[in-house]
Amino acid sequence: MTRRRRVLANTDLPLPETTRVITVSNQKGGVGKTTTTVNLAAALARSGARVLVIDLDPQGNASTALGIDHRSSVASVYDVVVGDDPMGDVIQKSPEFDHLYCVPATIHLAGAEIELVSMVAREQRLRRALDAHLATMDEPFHYVFIDCPPSLGLLTINAFVAAREVLIPIQCEYYALEGLSQLLTNIELIEKHLNPTLHVSTILLTMFDSRTNLAHQVAQEVRDHFPAQTLAAVIPRSVRVSEAPSYGQSVISYDMSSSGSLSYLEAATEIAIRGAATESTQPRTEGYTA
Repeated sequence: MTRRRRVLANTDLPLPETTRVITVSNQKGGVGKTTTTVNLAAALARSGARVLVIDLDPQGNASTALGIDHRSSVASVYDVVVGDDPMGDVIQKSPEFDHLYCVPATIHLAGAEIELVSMVAREQRLRRALDAHLATMDEPFHYVFIDCPPSLGLLTINAFVAAREVLIPIQCEYYALEGLSQLLTNIELIEKHLNPTLHVSTILLTMFDSRTNLAHQVAQEVRDHFPAQTLAAVIPRSVRVSEAPSYGQSVISYDMSSSGSLSYLEAATEIAIRGAATESTQPRTEGYTA
């Protein structure tokens, strides 16, 4: 761990030239979507990046972990997606880091799936609000992370349409690949019909227990199927990672010395470096501008 910390300390994270909008999704619950969203965002903000987290899960766990008020009376992502409020009116600054912000979720979001059904351009509502907000900013965010509910409903579809990249956390246990094919099929449909720029850019192995053969087998199977997308960094099972949200913090600020914090810092570094490499090898295309 000392060697890993030394490597991180000597690594400068490149900032993307254009805003990277990343949806964190997996319809299977309990795989670490919210934990991954919050801690990657905190790790990148700690490095100096301007980061926005959009909490699209009615449970509001990402808001809690970032120390954001999300009582029912608070203006939230519900007001943006259903009520057409400007996104700038609901963004709150997280006490975690100077450049970390959040669009909170409240309990009102639980009924949004039903309300969206009858709305015009129901799949595009989050994207239009995000586009409009980024266009008004003098210094747009470097990263936008969208935390999805554990389902493939209209809220998740809105997240896919708003994003350019999908990050899939996969738990290192027996059911890890259960339902993954359905998720990938849905992403392909979104890419074909609604968002041609969408692609799975990152797969992150979570809840890795190095003591078990099963965890190693699952990790190897994922790497065999998705060699280009799977990060080298692996998130271990960690008590500190589980404790941090109860204090309204990410594990990055809760305990910088823990194995979970170190692993998320490594994952964030890898995401940043991979993104910079992709930008340098691809021609500039229309998208968010920084």
